Amino acid sequence: MLDFEKNYLVTISFLGSRYHGSQIQKNAVTVQQIFQDALYETLATDGVEIKCCSRTDSGVHAKAFCISFSVPDSLSEFRFISRMNHLLPEDIRVIGLKEVPNGFHARYSSTGKRYEYYIWNHEIMSPFWEGRAFHERKKIDSQKVMNAAELFVGTHDFSSFCSIKSDVEDKIRTVKEITLQEKEHDLWVLSISADGFLYNMARIIAGALIQVNRGKLTVSDLEAYLNGRPRDNLLLTLPAHGLYLSEVFY
Repeated sequence: MLDFEKNYLVTISFLGSRYHGSQIQKNAVTVQQIFQDALYETLATDGVEIKCCSRTDSGVHAKAFCISFSVPDSLSEFRFISRMNHLLPEDIRVIGLKEVPNGFHARYSSTGKRYEYYIWNHEIMSPFWEGRAFHERKKIDSQKVMNAAELFVGTHDFSSFCSIKSDVEDKIRTVKEITLQEKEHDLWVLSISADGFLYNMARIIAGALIQVNRGKLTVSDLEAYLNGRPRDNLLLTLPAHGLYLSEVFY
C-alpha cells in the first residue's frame, strides 16, 4: 500500500440464506462478490483489493462481518454508507465505516471472533425463524448444557470439533467465553468467543451440546473428544442457517 493511501474498515450485516458463503467463487453468488461490485461502482474503480475478516459457509449469517481496503482519497462515512446501501440488496447492509492504520488487515489484525448459534426450542417451528434458527424439540436444560459447555473454555486441541475438510495443521484454539441464554420465549442463543475458529467448529460444538441435552453424550464424552478421541457420528454438525458471526475483535 502506498504511503498516501487511506485504509478503511467496513462493517456489514447480511442474511446468508441466498448466498454460497462469503468468499468469491466461480459460478456462485457470494457476499464478497455482491459487496465488491457495489464498492467498485461507489468508488468508480475496480482497482481496489478488499480483505475479508473470514470465510463463511453457504447459509451462514453475519451481524458484523468486517472488510478492509485502501484508497487514495478520504471517504465520507455518511455518503459511503448511503451509496453502498442504495446499490446493495436488502439482505446485505453496510453498518459502519472507519479509517484504520496503514497495515491493518481485516483478517490478520483480528484477535478473535464471536459466533452465535440460534436454536428454536419448541415442538412447533416458528415460521419467523424458519431458515434462521435450528429447530430443537427437546426442552433445553440450560444448567445441564452449560455444565458441559464450560469444558470448552480454555486452550484445547479441537481436532475432533472441526470438519474433515479442514486443512489447518494447528488445531489448538482458545475459547474465551461460552454462554447459553434464552433470548426470547423459546429462542435460545449459544454464544462462543474464541481467538479463532476451525472449519465448522462452532456448529460442531453446538451439535455436541444439543447431544448432551438429548442424553446422547455426557460430560465425560466431551472430555474424551478434547483429549484426542476421534470424531464419530455422535458429534453432530448443526445446519449453517442457525449460525451468525456476531463480532470480530481487534
